[in-house]
Amino acid sequence: MGRRIEAAAIHNNVRAARAARGLSQQHLARRAGLTRQAVVAIEAGHYTPNTAVALRLAQALACRVEDLFLLPEQLIERPAVVVGGRCSPGTRVVVGTVGDRLVAHPLEGGGLFAPADGVTLPSPSDVRLFVPPEVADRTAFLVGCDPSLGLLASWVSRRSSDARLVWLPGSSQVALDSLRRSTVHVAGIHLRDARTGEFNVAQARRALARTGGIVVSYAGWEQGFIVKRGNPKKLGSVADLARPGVRLVNREPGSGSRALLDQLLAGACIPTEAILGYEHVVGSHHAVARAVADGVADLGVGLRAVARAECGFVPLADARFDFIIPNHHLDHPAIKVLLDVMQSASLRADLAALPGYDVSETGAARMRVAAAS
Repeated sequence: MGRRIEAAAIHNNVRAARAARGLSQQHLARRAGLTRQAVVAIEAGHYTPNTAVALRLAQALACRVEDLFLLPEQLIERPAVVVGGRCSPGTRVVVGTVGDRLVAHPLEGGGLFAPADGVTLPSPSDVRLFVPPEVADRTAFLVGCDPSLGLLASWVSRRSSDARLVWLPGSSQVALDSLRRSTVHVAGIHLRDARTGEFNVAQARRALARTGGIVVSYAGWEQGFIVKRGNPKKLGSVADLARPGVRLVNREPGSGSRALLDQLLAGACIPTEAILGYEHVVGSHHAVARAVADGVADLGVGLRAVARAECGFVPLADARFDFIIPNHHLDHPAIKVLLDVMQSASLRADLAALPGYDVSETGAARMRVAAAS
């Protein structure tokens, strides 16, 4: 059957794989041509099977041998701050070191099928890593809603194999909240101050008041109504949202698109209760375009670049998307590469090819904020 080994010398997932398939120990033993006692001993870690038995178990469970038996160096476990609170054991996560903490972000939404760095364990603050711990030290997290941030992350990896930028999709307010909680390195925002008309300045001053830091320009955008191709309902201004039968798909509170819409409605003295679909909320520019293209809604606020593929576009306003970076993250290896990449003509040319993107100030330091004394 196998030789006796120390329980911690090799990890096996036989019990979990069997339970996931709804098999009893007796059923698995019968399928694999073993005794029930042998299955009990293997699951308990008292014995490690030889090659033939391992292959028979894998065949019986319709998986690979390496899914059942793993060497200890593949199973590094570390305490971590799991963003979003307690997750179910086995939640797939991506990890990075923020300050002196290992931070784990669950992979969800558009990143659901991205490669995971590990999974959460039954303990609420532990993760099992699939990658060497040093990967976390060269990883920087960037939160923002700009769909091109995945492109930017690829440019960082292209520039340096020793740096990794992970884009976490989220609204401007989610980005600011994440920065305040020290679970990310960079916040990407596009929020206009209603009093001054400036983008991102007041928000950055508040976000960096304690630590100090910089605001770096990423891109200018053209924002507007994403409408059905050909704009069959002739939607041209915010007043058209109050017309009978016009259905809106909205963005979540805290997003720059929601803030723009609310400012336009307030300026036109149109109550939100008069808008059909105002409470129909989606979480990204792409989701707005999908809802319009699929006929779920007639319009929503988003970027020209996103509308280009399947929808029409009615321009409303220009916006600025900037990065807020605290001082203590400026020496992070991935942040250094990020700032270097943003100075490159290649990245700017790539972004400029996206409809509605203005790269004339990409990489420029807009503002420095001193730390509170």
